[in-house]
Amino acid sequence: MSFFNSIGRSMQRNQRPPRRSTTPTSGSFPSTDSLPPPTPTSPSVPKPLYLCSPFVEAALVKGNFKTIVMLPKYADVMEWVAVNIFDFYQNLNQFYGVLAECCTAQSCPTMSAGQGLNYTWINQDRKNVQLPAPTYIDYVMTWVQNLLDDENVFPTKSGRDFSQNFPSTVKHVYRQLLRVFAHLYHAHYPQILHLRSEGHFNSLFAHFLAFGKEYELLDPKDIKGQAGAPVGVGALWEKWKDMGILESS
Repeated sequence: MSFFNSIGRSMQRNQRPPRRSTTPTSGSFPSTDSLPPPTPTSPSVPKPLYLCSPFVEAALVKGNFKTIVMLPKYADVMEWVAVNIFDFYQNLNQFYGVLAECCTAQSCPTMSAGQGLNYTWINQDRKNVQLPAPTYIDYVMTWVQNLLDDENVFPTKSGRDFSQNFPSTVKHVYRQLLRVFAHLYHAHYPQILHLRSEGHFNSLFAHFLAFGKEYELLDPKDIKGQAGAPVGVGALWEKWKDMGILESS
């Protein structure tokens, strides 16, 4: 079932579980940004640990994620998307909270996600600006938390419908959360290994990718980069497809 074919459906909702405390707030920040064209990974760059065995195979969930992301019977598709967005945000933010002391303006002066791939933010003057990774991630997490707290975007009361802008909003949320995943894989995977959490993190990210593909929340260019030249987590996406963890089509 296509997510965008179900925009007009209403639902009777149960209250969501208690939310986590709001992430530390930053200064004013916009809700849009841009993705510079990625460049192919240089052959001289060592293979990332997350692409190496046995780490690439580490997982809590075995098999294909297709059955996990399928819409449950009688569930409303927008309710299903909203609940999963909430869960992905919570889990990712908990991982980042553990790794935050390793992600500083000195260690991560840009929001890098691979060789030649740095994400930029659009400021209030509509200009692309480079931000230290912790600042960028703080902006993202605070923005998403504010959306989750907004009844007009993520309604929690019975009888309230999702807005017509909900699909475009959650696509942007997905893009930003993807960038946080990408940075943590690129810059902080050794710390994840040190915590022996690679199976947890891999399963969370594979679930995130499978769900985004199923409900048309991911733009292929955000994952794969330029045609024929996957970078960063794009290479992990391709590897997991070869392994049968993600759908190949």
